[in-house]
Order: sequence, then C-alpha cells, then structure tokens
Amino acid sequence: MFEFLITAAKGLDELLLEELSAICPDSQLKSKPGQVLMFAGIEDAYKVCLWSRLANRVLLKLSEGDVKQADDLYQIADQVNWPTQFSTNNTFVVDFNGTNQQINNTQFGALKIKDAIVDQFATFFDERPSVSKIAPDIRIHARLWRDKLTVYLDLSGRSLHQRHYRSKTGLAPVKEHIACAMLIRSGWTKNQQVPLIDPMCGAGTIVIEAALMAANIAPGLKREVWGFTHWKQHQASIWQALLISAEQAVIAPAHMIYANDIDMGVLALAKENAHNAQVYDFIQFSHQDVRHFKITDAAPGYIVSNPPYGERLGDTAQLFPLFQQWGAWLKAHFLNWQMSLLTSNRDLLRQMKLNAKKEYQLMNGKLECQLVNYVLDEQNCQEREVKLIQNDFVNRLGKNLARSKKWLKSQNTNCYRLYDADLPEYNVAIDCYADWLVVQEYAAPKNVPEHVAKRRLHEIVAALPQVTQIKPDHIMLKVREQQKGKNQYQKVAQTRQTIDVYENGAQFKVNLKDYLDTGLFLDHRITRQLVQQKSKGKDVLNLFAYTGSVSVHAALGGAKSVTTVDMSNTYIEWAKENFQLNKLKGAYQFEQADCLTWLSQHKQKYDLIFIDPPSFSNSKRMESTWDVQRDYLNLIKDAVTCLNTNGNIFFSNNLRQFKLDEEAVSALGLKVSDITKQTIPEDFQRNPKIHHCWLFTKES
Repeated sequence: MFEFLITAAKGLDELLLEELSAICPDSQLKSKPGQVLMFAGIEDAYKVCLWSRLANRVLLKLSEGDVKQADDLYQIADQVNWPTQFSTNNTFVVDFNGTNQQINNTQFGALKIKDAIVDQFATFFDERPSVSKIAPDIRIHARLWRDKLTVYLDLSGRSLHQRHYRSKTGLAPVKEHIACAMLIRSGWTKNQQVPLIDPMCGAGTIVIEAALMAANIAPGLKREVWGFTHWKQHQASIWQALLISAEQAVIAPAHMIYANDIDMGVLALAKENAHNAQVYDFIQFSHQDVRHFKITDAAPGYIVSNPPYGERLGDTAQLFPLFQQWGAWLKAHFLNWQMSLLTSNRDLLRQMKLNAKKEYQLMNGKLECQLVNYVLDEQNCQEREVKLIQNDFVNRLGKNLARSKKWLKSQNTNCYRLYDADLPEYNVAIDCYADWLVVQEYAAPKNVPEHVAKRRLHEIVAALPQVTQIKPDHIMLKVREQQKGKNQYQKVAQTRQTIDVYENGAQFKVNLKDYLDTGLFLDHRITRQLVQQKSKGKDVLNLFAYTGSVSVHAALGGAKSVTTVDMSNTYIEWAKENFQLNKLKGAYQFEQADCLTWLSQHKQKYDLIFIDPPSFSNSKRMESTWDVQRDYLNLIKDAVTCLNTNGNIFFSNNLRQFKLDEEAVSALGLKVSDITKQTIPEDFQRNPKIHHCWLFTKES
C-alpha cells in the first residue's frame, strides 16, 4: 500500500473524489482542497494516470518530515534511497512548492532538495545525474505546508490535462480537465442519449473531450511519455495490461456531437485536433454565426460552451449585443434544452435575460470563472420586456441628452461630449460621433475595488443603447489613463475603419477603433473656429498638427497658404485625406518632420501659427525629449522668428498644471491674451482644465 497525492484545479476536488472512487473502488480516499489523498497499490496509480479526466498530477510519496531550519530540507530528501528510484544517466528536476518562516524562497528549497539527491549519487557512484528543466526523465515534487515537507515522485510527468491531441489552441482556450468538469456539471455525462452542442467551439476542446467520454476512450491512452517511464520500480507488465484493457473498452458513441464556430481558422484547428484525438467521425462541424445556429430535427439536449469573456474592455462592449441577440435566439430555437456556459464575466451572461439554475466556481488556469447552468424551459424562454434599471447614471445621462439636443440646435456639428464623469462613481467620458458613441473609462481610484469598477462600467454599456438609441455595436469602449507625449495616439487595434463627421462647415475622417484618440479633439471646436475666422488671406502654419483639423478650418477660412507639420507620417496622410474630403485644393503643404527641429531651421514667415504640442514626448524621431512646461519658451521664441509683424500665435496644451510665464512671453515682443475660457465649448464646461489656450500677437 502506497500513499499518493492526486492534484486537481481549484473547485474540482469534489468531482475528482467521485471520479477516483469509480476508477479505484478498492482504494482509500481522502479529499482536501484541490487534491485527494489515495492509499492504494501501483496498479491503481496507473489507472488514475490512464483514466482520470480531471486530475493534474499523480504523486507518489517518498519521504516526509518537519522543517525547522534550512538543513532539514536536505535531511528529509536524503531519507530516500534515490539510486533505487532512477539512474545516473537519467535527467531530473525538482519542483518546490510552499514557504514558511524558515524557507521563504522556493528556488532555495528546490536547490537543497537537488543537492541531497546528487550528493547521494556521488557518494555511491562517484557520478551524479544531470538536472534538466526541459523534458526531464524524472520529476520530483517537494511540497512545504507550514512546517511539514513532503517529497514526491511525479508519476504523470507532464500535467495530465495536457492530452496528446492539442498541439495548438485558439484564443482563451478552456483546459481539457476543465472541459470535462463542465460536461459533468452540465449533466450530459449521465444522459448521453441526447445531442450535445458547443456553438462556440474554438479549438474544439469541449466536444473532443465529450467524444472521448462518449466513446469510452481513456484520456491517457495515446500518451507516449510518462513520469514513470524511467522509474526503476515501474511495473511494465501491469501497465501494458491496463493499456490493452483500455483499447478493448472503446465503444461507439450513442449520439452525434455538434461543434460550431464563426471563425474558419479556429474551426480548422478544431478539426485537426479532433483528427489527432481520433474522434473526428463522432463530431459534426459547422461554420455559422451563433446568433443563427440551430440543429434541425434534433431532440432537446445539452449546450456546453466556453464563450468569449471579453477580458479587454473594448471587447466587452462589443460582446454585450452578441449575448443579447444570442439570448433571444436561444429562447426562440432551443426550448427545453439544458445549457452550461463558462465565463469570467458574469455580466455578459446577464445580457441573455435568462434565469440560472445553478452556478459553480472553477479555475481555468489562473482565471477565476463561473460555470452557469440554465434550463431553457417555457418560463425561461418567455420574451421579457427589457426594463431599463433606473439609477443615478441613467438619470444623469437622460438629462444630459435632453440638454445636448437643445444646445445642438444652435451648433453645426454631429460630434460632441455627452457625459464627462459627472458622477464620480461612473468615471467615464462619453463622446458622440454621428451615430456612434466612444466611452472612455478613466482609471478608477485606488480605493475603488476592480470588480466594483467593472460592474459600474458594464451598467454604463448596458444602459447606453436604451437611453441614446445608439445601436450596441456602435459603442466603442476604451481605457483612458494619464498619457505621456504622443502615447495618446498609440494604436489599440488595426481596423483602419473610418467614418465621416462634420463640424462648422468642415468634414473630418475619424477612426473610433484603432487609437485611444479618434483623430478629432472635440474640446478644440471653438479654437478651430477662431483660427478659421482669422485665416482669410493669411499664410498659416499648423505645428504638431495631428490629423490637420485646424489646417482644414484655416483653408476653409480663406487662408492664402497652409503648412501642416507633424512627426507622424500616418497623421500627415490622414490630414491630406481630410483636405480631400473637403475638396480643398490650393497652396497647401504637408511636412512630416520633428516640429522642433523643423521650426528652428525654418526661414519662411507666417501671419498665423497654431501650436498645440504634447505635454511630454520621448519619441525616437526627436533629437531630444520634450517637456511642455520646460521647453515651451524656446518653442515660442523659434515661432516668433517665423511670425510676421501683427501676426498671431494660438498656443494651447492640455497639461493641467501648466503655468505660463507671461512676462517671459511678453519679453519676446508678444502681447498675451488668455482665451482659455472663451475656447472651452459648452459640452466641456465640467472640465475647465481640458486645455489651456492663449493668443499671442507680435507687436510692431
């Protein structure tokens, strides 16, 4: 009789105990969180390796002892007769888990165990086995719990959840043993005479594990390398007999299993994995949108799936309408089916408007998840009137929307700010661009727990379509953190999708998906009008031009010439597109250059210069770093040399703490006018520090 430790993922110990009771009915079992102690013979340990669908590792206990000082680790490991376990020509590795007051470093613990092993071999044979962290022949596990250290031999080698068939995975894959737990918790394993569907199958793990179960194929049957392969006490005859018995136990499944995905690439991967697992003939694959997927002429069965969670906030916003529409489709086409869905984002499942029957906590890798079971009976499948939850945010948003409609009647634009963190607990900015919304979530204060901030964000995304009548898939969600330099322009996607918006007679292309900023700073709407009003017959220079919106207004205002300068070629090309959109042709120049270097070397004179630099930049394209508070005076000094007498400089920036030295600017021959309040639009009045703006005039 040996003592084995069978480990599993958190939340599976109850299921693991039931499984081991069936695999090894004569063994003695004792459940602990995330593991089961098993007292049995070697044959039972082999059976667990071969047949367990839930276990991670099968560990054979070799020694145990109390740890009161570092040397105790060595002594406990030295109790084992290592030459009877493996040979000097075998490689090995030591995995050490746990710490206490005496041992607070797992690498140190593993080193002490390793030293005891190699010293023993050196004493007996004058040679020692080598350590290999990559595919070792023998894997030793040392587990320290409080003052107790236990040393184990890992009979499984690699984790048992790593089946032979899955060489590649899709995005957010479910692990094989978690897939099995989902199938068990769903109830399907006790009722395999009915259909099973995974409508978002990804790499196919759930349906493949289901097919292995239905065909009674041992999950370890095709595995070639085990932790006991080089173990000296391995009983090969017993193992071979178990393999033969497992081969003979394979049966034909009672019912076809269905797998579907909208992604052709990941569906091909699922088919490849099914071929590798030798269960392809038991699975029917299809390529459809889950919102239109159904099984014809099939009795009600089970839906078991690992749908996308939306770990990134932008993904979450796009997934809300998907789950809303899928919920409606399920109610219409899957009456009396059972459904089990794994998620780490419970709010997504709530969009389906279904009442859950039961919920289980599971760990999929390091991700805390819930498996939610539903019964799609008549009561659950009734179409319910979706009532908007009235809360402070919804009430405030409604008021803002009503106020904006009145204000917009006097404006000539279809892009504006609707909400700007009006309520501290709903810390977002919401901007309208035609029939789209961009929701920017500001980083939550440290005293607000992450789950609370996420829940409030989901409330916002769920409420917006109903309050604003904007389609859910026209709502973009982004995270706004304090940015430095041109990080505000960094890419977050690469769709290259743009829409056209208008503002005071100008049209602009905006990209709502690919960047944190969209290509049009809405807070400078009035500033652009002022530039337009002062541009007639003038030579205009736009520095740090971004996508050239100020340049467009200058051109529309009748400027004699417009020069647009920005360091990014992407934005220079975008500026050209904005000029084309407005059908502007004339003396318009576009320069891709470091604005600071370009201006310091430039000799041409201008009547109007617009400067809106970043707060900070350390771009590799610049000769040095830029700090607006430190460097603005030198920038203005260079600009003055390029400015005609009586010419104007619009100088703006969005550094909240920025302080302008009016005396120093005046000493450059400039008259200073602070026009910040004048340039803050009505929809940005809640944030008077959204930007600073001055008008400098070169005196004669």
